[in-house]
Amino acid sequence: MREQEWPPGLAVAQVRVARPTDRLAEVVEFYSGCLGLPELYRFSGHAGYDGVMLGLPGTDYHLEFTSHAGGSPGTAPSRENLLVLYFDGEARMQETVVRLGEAGHEPVELENPYWAENGALGFADPDGWLVVLVPRPVF
Repeated sequence: MREQEWPPGLAVAQVRVARPTDRLAEVVEFYSGCLGLPELYRFSGHAGYDGVMLGLPGTDYHLEFTSHAGGSPGTAPSRENLLVLYFDGEARMQETVVRLGEAGHEPVELENPYWAENGALGFADPDGWLVVLVPRPVF
């Protein structure tokens, strides 16, 4: 019997999550300087857009942050729009928590109690979007 491709018909080689910001330098410092995501690529002046792509270590998943010369992106849509980062143990997560604290970022309360029950901590980025740090994968 032939092994089935998963998911059927979806042969994606890379995933990028992109969002705008009016605080590009601050957001890049939060995600790269504090969280430690490596900068992969930076561009400027492309049809009024500047941007930075950050990588998730060892993966083909990227975050892209853009800023447009002529407009504001608005605020984060809700407290349940989360970027969740799973660590390989409590010690690795705490290293990141310390870096965030040294940069003035303190944990924030998360809406869903599931996260606290699993040892997770939430942090708001400079635009108010929430990042959840989890000490280990939960499934």
